[in-house]
Amino acid sequence: MSIFIGGAWPYANGSLHVGHIAALLPGDILARYYRQKGKPVLYVSGSDCNGTPISIRASNEGTTVEAIADQFHKEFEETFRQLGFTYDLYTRTDGEHHHEVVQHIFLKLLEQGHLYKKKVEQAYCAHDARFLPDRFVEGTCPNCGAKARGDQCDHCSQILDPLDLNEKRCKLCGKEPEIRETVHFYFSFNSFQQKLEQYAAKSGVESSWRDNAIQLTKRYLAEGVPDRAVTRDLPNGIDVPIPGFEGKKIYVWIEAVAGYYTASLEWAKINKEDASKFWSEQTTSYYVHGKDNIPFHSIIWPAILMGINLPALPTHIISNEYMTLEKRKISTSGNWAVWLPDLLKSYDPDSIRYFITINAPEQRDTDFSWREFIYSHNSELLGAFANFVNRTLKFIDQSFDGKVERHPIDSALHHQIKALYDQAGVLIERGEIKQALETIFAFIREANRYFDQQQPWIHVKEDQSRAKSTLTNCVFIIQNLAQLLRPFLPFASEKIEKMLQQPLKGWSVVESLPDYVHDVQPIYKRIDTKQIEEESAKLG
Repeated sequence: MSIFIGGAWPYANGSLHVGHIAALLPGDILARYYRQKGKPVLYVSGSDCNGTPISIRASNEGTTVEAIADQFHKEFEETFRQLGFTYDLYTRTDGEHHHEVVQHIFLKLLEQGHLYKKKVEQAYCAHDARFLPDRFVEGTCPNCGAKARGDQCDHCSQILDPLDLNEKRCKLCGKEPEIRETVHFYFSFNSFQQKLEQYAAKSGVESSWRDNAIQLTKRYLAEGVPDRAVTRDLPNGIDVPIPGFEGKKIYVWIEAVAGYYTASLEWAKINKEDASKFWSEQTTSYYVHGKDNIPFHSIIWPAILMGINLPALPTHIISNEYMTLEKRKISTSGNWAVWLPDLLKSYDPDSIRYFITINAPEQRDTDFSWREFIYSHNSELLGAFANFVNRTLKFIDQSFDGKVERHPIDSALHHQIKALYDQAGVLIERGEIKQALETIFAFIREANRYFDQQQPWIHVKEDQSRAKSTLTNCVFIIQNLAQLLRPFLPFASEKIEKMLQQPLKGWSVVESLPDYVHDVQPIYKRIDTKQIEEESAKLG
């Protein structure tokens, strides 16, 4: 069984914040887990360098789209590297390879009869002398009345056409746009309605989608899937490969989701591999993103795959709800955000990975607060996990010159750890990442109670054999925790691996013990709680 994991493509128009990582981190945890199990894994993503958000920033800053895209693509690569993300390929949508494959997909959809020309009315700004891309049109949502942009309402998740908006305004100049005629290609979504209903019903029954994806997709399908434009008058992007459509671009919604496939082919080309094993009916695929992207992954991308006869429909939709910040919605324009480049300068990447996973917005919105972030590091990562590792290995180092004795492992403990691999594995595979980590940390708290109850600091003086037996069991626990936690806390696992000088990269009980512990160092440092107020003061 091959595993494909697609992480959503962040727009290269601003730094990544904690909300982005809350949506994307499950992808890396899944990829690491399946690699540890020995499965063939392809994990891809990239920077979305086309479309209007970048054009808007370039226009505001008086620079080029290319300069903005380059700046943030490089920053994203570095941010993901520091956080320990293990993409097999992290690429970008303004590359030649992506453009060529997307144009091929467009032509194939046309050849199969799924695209047609249509004369339409489109918003045109007379002041700026241009047709307006959907995101350049702002107004109020006709469905819920909230402020919305021309492609989608973030408040009620309704997919929109710019002409549907009430009180329309041009984002660039603020003036009301005119309505003019133009010709575009449309995708005949309506013809896929029945197939999409069957596909979504099957996925819902198998419970391999998050509930928000199931419910939202049901709503869209009940309303009927309308045909949608696949070309637009956009300032940057992929040229429409049809005579007479010069100057028009392939709409970003079709080419961005196609990035999962184009990146797979690019990876195969670079590594002289065959990507087809990741795009077959036998493939298990995970699509990891925020809830605002659900329809693009549960309806639009499956319809495109059906249209080009590619059988690898998404099997798992890992769609997170939102992460708020100090009980308020994250606002990039208002600087109400915790930016990852800043966070990584001051805090351990494992602390970030732990907090975002244990507080993951899997079923409902969750909150990032500086108080909870710092206390969770000090009490859980440091106080429970790192403390258990350090007290055990330091004790062995100081009392037994680092030598790990060969005492039989307690059979009940061995059974418990074996069960832990099974339980955590099932939860990860179902996309219940938060519960998997909670299950492992519940065991860590038990391990600390075991150490306290056995009191090796007393028995080392009175009954050395019993003390050695306790410590042998604790080393057995540590080496398995390092392996169980590797998908979640890779940097701590690497440190333990070095201290035990033992490879810990599988997903089954590690039986053989190390001979010695080496260069025992604390895994984490305590964070001064004064930083809660200092960090909170920076917001906004």
